[in-house]
Amino acid sequence: MSLIKPILQDDAFLQDVQDATGDERVLHFWWLGQSGFLLKWQNKFLLFDPYLSDSLTKKYAATDKPHIRMTERVVAPDRLNFVDVVTSSHNHTDHLDGETLSPLKAVNSDLQLVIPEANRAFVANRLDCDPDWPVGLDGGDYREVGVFRFHGIAAAHEELERDEKGQCKFLGYVASFGPWTIYHSGDTVHYSGLVERLTPFNVDVAILPINGSRPERKVAGNLNGIEAATLACAINAKLAIPCHYEMFTFNTAPPDTFRAAAAALEQPVRVLQAGERCTVEKSAAGAMTVRSSD
Repeated sequence: MSLIKPILQDDAFLQDVQDATGDERVLHFWWLGQSGFLLKWQNKFLLFDPYLSDSLTKKYAATDKPHIRMTERVVAPDRLNFVDVVTSSHNHTDHLDGETLSPLKAVNSDLQLVIPEANRAFVANRLDCDPDWPVGLDGGDYREVGVFRFHGIAAAHEELERDEKGQCKFLGYVASFGPWTIYHSGDTVHYSGLVERLTPFNVDVAILPINGSRPERKVAGNLNGIEAATLACAINAKLAIPCHYEMFTFNTAPPDTFRAAAAALEQPVRVLQAGERCTVEKSAAGAMTVRSSD
């Protein structure tokens, strides 16, 4: 099987990141595959849940759950030497990858990592880092990290799991900065109370998984396309972006169902290919417009 080629990759991707400019009312973001997104606002960079290695393909190669890659890597993590903040929403390797985060930390001396507080010991062990380095959050908490304010949103993958202190092991993040509010759900299914938690934030862009939940995959599931579109509509998101597909052959779903459900709900969406940029602008009155590139 030939791999899907990213729209932009390596040098071309990095050039596009460099070329993307604008004032505080312009936001650029690129899909890096799976749940990974790079956001550029003014000259600050936020990286959500990157997976930029083949660690899972190697780990599961000789098992009954092979992680066969579908899409080529957009860029090597050690070439992203300009990142201010990176997140991990939970401990699964496609959201907390040592082969991505350790090289990233090595080339960004002031890098800050946002994690669920419940996962601090696990993160420190996997990354072989100082346990005090990550910035920990729980559901309902918020922390200022540079120019970004992160709010922790409890996530159910597929249950609302908590540690012995009652802290969430799985989180989504609402990131607020300047005039922008972005919701990255991490891995989650819908649960009672999620809409009520999110609606007050007036989300501009909701980044949601669409791979669904199928027991035969032997992994925890997520929202499917219909559920993701419905959630975006219910929280009045100005734009919804799908993710968590076209990375591994055993755990993917085409975005067609998401597109169709969103169209029926009149929910604005943008479906990206790996390595592709989306640029959004907001007027002084708060109206948002979307384009693919400058």
